[in-house]
Amino acid sequence: MSQFTPEPTDNASVATIRTLAADVVGKANSGHPGAPMGMAPVSHVLFTRFFNANPKNSKWFNRDRFVLSNGHACALQYILLHLLGYKLSMDDLKAFRQLDSLTPGHPEAHHTDGIEVTTGPLGQGFANGVGLAMAQAHLGAVYNRPKFDLINNYTYVFTGDGCLMEGVASEAASLAGHLQLGNLIVIYDDNHISIDGDTAVAFTENVEQRFLSYGWQVLHVDDGDHDLPGIYDAIVAARAEKNKPTIICLKTTIGYGSKQQGTHGVHGSPLKPDDIQALKSKFGFPPDQKFYVPKETYDTYQAAALRGARLESQWTSLLAEYGKAYPKEHAELTRRISGKLPEGWEQTLPVYKPADPAQASRKLSELVLTAITPALPDLMGGSADLTGSNLTKVKGTVDFQPPSTGLGNYAGTYIRYGVREHGMGAIANGLSAYGGIVPFVATFLNFVSYAAGAVRLSALSKHQVIWVATHDSIGLGEDGPTHQPIETAIHLRAIPNLDFWRPADGNETSAAYFVALKSTETPSVFSLSRQNLPNLEGSSIERAARGGYVLYEVDNEDMTIVSSGSEVPIALEAASKLKAEGINVRLVSLPCWSVFDKQDEQYRLSVLRSGAPILSLEALTTVGWQKYSHEQYGLPAWGASGPYQKVYEKFGITGTNIAAVSKKVIAFYKQRGGQVVSPLVKAL
Repeated sequence: MSQFTPEPTDNASVATIRTLAADVVGKANSGHPGAPMGMAPVSHVLFTRFFNANPKNSKWFNRDRFVLSNGHACALQYILLHLLGYKLSMDDLKAFRQLDSLTPGHPEAHHTDGIEVTTGPLGQGFANGVGLAMAQAHLGAVYNRPKFDLINNYTYVFTGDGCLMEGVASEAASLAGHLQLGNLIVIYDDNHISIDGDTAVAFTENVEQRFLSYGWQVLHVDDGDHDLPGIYDAIVAARAEKNKPTIICLKTTIGYGSKQQGTHGVHGSPLKPDDIQALKSKFGFPPDQKFYVPKETYDTYQAAALRGARLESQWTSLLAEYGKAYPKEHAELTRRISGKLPEGWEQTLPVYKPADPAQASRKLSELVLTAITPALPDLMGGSADLTGSNLTKVKGTVDFQPPSTGLGNYAGTYIRYGVREHGMGAIANGLSAYGGIVPFVATFLNFVSYAAGAVRLSALSKHQVIWVATHDSIGLGEDGPTHQPIETAIHLRAIPNLDFWRPADGNETSAAYFVALKSTETPSVFSLSRQNLPNLEGSSIERAARGGYVLYEVDNEDMTIVSSGSEVPIALEAASKLKAEGINVRLVSLPCWSVFDKQDEQYRLSVLRSGAPILSLEALTTVGWQKYSHEQYGLPAWGASGPYQKVYEKFGITGTNIAAVSKKVIAFYKQRGGQVVSPLVKAL
């Protein structure tokens, strides 16, 4: 017997969503009306009966999280946000997909009130939802106490056929099943349509069997177009299952009510005007009135919003009582919710002297994590099955695992991602989006390429995700060109709002962590060596934190070498050899281009100054170094397999050869004559 209680306004509310979707996309003459029209019934049931959020405070911490993984259907999300009373007006709906509007072509976090994560690239939102659910499970395990169930929200994800075809969703779903995330509810819009037409042409797998094999609960609603009680009961059953994530397979008709319903013609194209009029007539709405919303629909959604406001008020009172009973935990939780790090955590960063032993920067990263983790409970991270190589697990930390496995618990902070780089990156975006957590993830630098879609969305969405990317050059040696990243660094350096760090020693590694942890709206990638690197005279956290600095200064230089990471000591060796011959060479370390670029012009021109040629040196592609140097030395193509010293020799990246190259550069510019102007001096 269904527990669903029908309301007189249900049919009108569902029809409102469908007709608004047609109007919103129609006015823009661009967008995707089909999925919003098909998912109107489930949206109405979810947001009026279950979803706990306060539109007047979209950042209430214990709100339910909603992710529209099929982000092309964003007209649906905007309509719901408007009806519920978020900061999205009818005029905003009318400005759908227009320049500088609050209703862009796909949902964007930090842009539109009520949007949790940026979606559109298919599958990403699904994985974000897994991260959001993991965050709730973790923070609930850490801070909840008897009678104080403070953090207990659900994460709801709408997804479509396209998302389920993407590998990133499979990676995330597999891990979610292992982690037994009972707080995660995915609603699959099973409409059998993608851009190419019926999914029969490419997607015929048994979705139920697939998700059962992942360890999910699978539920079905066969008539998603009309069966509100069936939808309601499925969500009730999903919420009741505490030890498995749930996917509800909801059969819908794309573009329901349109003359083109059930076809790919309504997937990504506006309805024709006569079709929109016929649609409205079918649902008893004025056919000539655009953007029509009956008062009873607004009233229904206002009631849902008021319920959310009451829930937040009750939660705020509970939090205050929690503060009396558990003052220490309350102080830490509220600090984490605010996004502030503990006072003085920077004092725990390791500082090095030149006499300290040479170590790989991946080891230096481990030493930073070991030092700062006790002071930063906010850190939560792991590796894609490379823990022993990435060196990311701090001794004494507990794995984030279902307690029933005996492998850890949900209060644990170390995540075993398995060989799932793309899923890992997208899940980390969800962890960051939840709040109160600073996620770090790890793999070889070369395999960050597998996760490029998630990294790009980190940057676009302002997610503070830290990538520990080891084995970062031909210095990894014997594994050869399949594992040696040549082009990866310039790809990542080219992504806006992403800091790519390639530290040369211990102080620079500490500086990378310092800046990354201070940069609350910027993701970071740490490019770290397998081979040992000496600690350098002249390096410091303060200097490296500017992204670039003069490591070795001379007056009246014949040349400057600018380098990063493991090649800085090689450049220093070359400078030493040249000094013995009476040739003066300055050395600049440039661990992070994007941070250096933010420094004032006077500082930048003092580091890469005019007066002598500048040669860049890096054991990667030379692309991009033209911005900072007159001449570039690096790898012309792929690397090679062998002991790393031999590989460096093969490509001429040795102190002896770089000294010889430097002489050629100096001779060329002296013969050419004229003033040598810094490459930073530009008209634009």
